[in-house]
Amino acid sequence: MSEHEFDFNDQDFTRVKKMVYDFAGIDLNDSKKSLVYNRLSKRIRFLDLSSFKAYLDYVVEQGESEFVHLINAITTNLTFFFRENHHFEYLADTVIPQLIKDNHQSKKIRIWSAGCSTGEEPYSIAIVLKETVPAGWDARVIATDLDTTVVETGKAGVYKDDRLKGVSEARKKRWFLKGTGSMDGWIKAKPEIQEIIDFGQINLMNDWPLKEKMDVIFCRNVVIYFDKPTQSKLFDRYANQLVEKGHLFVGHSESLYKVCDRFELLGKTIYKKTH
Repeated sequence: MSEHEFDFNDQDFTRVKKMVYDFAGIDLNDSKKSLVYNRLSKRIRFLDLSSFKAYLDYVVEQGESEFVHLINAITTNLTFFFRENHHFEYLADTVIPQLIKDNHQSKKIRIWSAGCSTGEEPYSIAIVLKETVPAGWDARVIATDLDTTVVETGKAGVYKDDRLKGVSEARKKRWFLKGTGSMDGWIKAKPEIQEIIDFGQINLMNDWPLKEKMDVIFCRNVVIYFDKPTQSKLFDRYANQLVEKGHLFVGHSESLYKVCDRFELLGKTIYKKTH
């Protein structure tokens, strides 16, 4: 008798690894086997299936809609506003003043939050834009994720108020509405920051339907799931998508060292495109 509720053998795990790598570029090592079992068991239970094999067959049958559930189950979407705050300070104090100088003719700024999860990152960027960019400029955030469920959460802009931990009272008051009654303990982003964010779904492994070059790309805590060749390809594509001397912000445990030579490190996981 197996100690597990569902059969999960090495063949199943190998199959999961290949599927998530082919679909999303995510490289799962063997240490993730029990995490995969625990996370996917919930989905198997929810779908009332009897085994991992039955579930993986179901994923193949359903195509992209179920692949997204699978990827979302094994990656983590927990985030909060102004996470790794030094990035937002650098954006406000250094990057945007330079962009205002460089883009004074077009009066246009574009920032991409690639892997935006539930939306806290693009809203944090939007707040910085509102606080630093002169009126009359066309400054927007493009926010994308593989998972349509988290994109919908971002579009709605409604969060538990603990996602604002560490955010100043002045900022909370200025940019968020506080829930009352049955919505007590919740907050909602004000329309003026919502309206400068375009949310959408993008699989980073596929073609990107982006019409213009970006001034800044945030891709934080996304490539930790990818192997080096996939990271290398992705960062090269980011360099192509950025304007000359554009900025790239990555997560605190991520690095472009020996992965991509088209950026220089400015410090604290902030990079600038060189060529």
